[in-house]
Amino acid sequence: MATEIKLPELGEGIDEAEVIESRVKPGDTVSRGQVLLVVQAGKTAVEVEAPQAGRVTKVLANGGDLLHVGQVYCEIEPSAAPAAAPAPKEAKRPAAPPPAPEAPRPQPAPAAGATRTRPEPEPDGGRKPAAPPAPLTGRIVLAGPATRRLARELGVNLERVRGSARGGRVTEEDVKAFVRENNRAAGPAGPAAAPPLPDFERFGPVERQPLDAVRRETARHMALSWSLIPHVTQHDAADVTALDAFRRQQSGSGPKLTVTAFALKAAAIALRQFPRFNASLDLAGGQLVLKRFYHLGVAVDTERGLLVPVIRDVDKKSVHDLAAELNDLAERARAGKLKPDELRGGTFTLTNLGGIGGTGFTPIINWPEVAILGLSRARLEPVVRDGQVAPRLMLPLSLSYDHRVIDGADAARFARRLAEMLEEPLLMLLHA
Repeated sequence: MATEIKLPELGEGIDEAEVIESRVKPGDTVSRGQVLLVVQAGKTAVEVEAPQAGRVTKVLANGGDLLHVGQVYCEIEPSAAPAAAPAPKEAKRPAAPPPAPEAPRPQPAPAAGATRTRPEPEPDGGRKPAAPPAPLTGRIVLAGPATRRLARELGVNLERVRGSARGGRVTEEDVKAFVRENNRAAGPAGPAAAPPLPDFERFGPVERQPLDAVRRETARHMALSWSLIPHVTQHDAADVTALDAFRRQQSGSGPKLTVTAFALKAAAIALRQFPRFNASLDLAGGQLVLKRFYHLGVAVDTERGLLVPVIRDVDKKSVHDLAAELNDLAERARAGKLKPDELRGGTFTLTNLGGIGGTGFTPIINWPEVAILGLSRARLEPVVRDGQVAPRLMLPLSLSYDHRVIDGADAARFARRLAEMLEEPLLMLLHA
């Protein structure tokens, strides 16, 4: 009997993916671990492997289709060989969680404390937080540590979330579904809250282009960041004349040293000295989460859209190491070969538009971070030094910050500290 193969979990916060290509067809024989699908999950391409060996009897997904986690995308008849017999059992375990959201209808196991975890019945089976908080006071919520951490990060009161697991236990997927439903019903301004567009065809010819997965994810995340964070941008400029001369002297010895590599090192040092810039705001818990690791994201412009790969432990690496890793990540980002984990875990982001131009801009903070540094094009400007006017290479800095966490004076100090290290590269050696 053929086994239904369902799209597995692809990462935290990812509940759907667009099919790039299907690599099998009905009648193909596949081995366990063989790639069946390539999908666009968030901003990365992910290969989906076969959980068991056997013969493909049905393919339900083609290029361009949108799949949800837990959705069946093909059927495989298990191999008759004895060694393959345990495979269907393994496949049934991961396949069990996706149908879990249907569990609240029968409401099993009432004797296991369900009367306390279900104080208000919801006949429509929906996840809307329609019930007022008062009747939920004192409710015992069954949830694991990971679920509670996710709820704190998203500002969700677990007492208002209907649990779909056995005994009313709340899962991470329940929390995500609650947030999605909340956003659709009455969330911050975004695609769901926007009024309908005018009929542009009345005024002239138009062309409609579908949004790809990267653009959809970018739109969602930018709208979330802009609606949640009160942005302020501090502008400054660094005299990088000496840095540029030193950088050119090192040409040919090791990886190409870019201004971005030096800025990463300077930012990691500044973040240690100004820990509030390397944090996240936990409004639900009333806490500021100060991170003692320094994983910095770098925005990369690609044909598919903006990607932000993360360089880990920047504070522990030399500028040469950072330059080599930055070059590798940028190349793989443009080739679509980044892994999902390489786009997660950042504590601060840097974006450099200097290769294109501009004198300054206001970058949007990459939530749940609290600050982002933007670099524009360095240019020669007349600067007064020691009473003399001299041409100096000035690099514009644009620091956007979360004003709930960071005051303007601290932002000015942070930006000036960055400028000082870029102006005197030897200062970075004192903190390497």
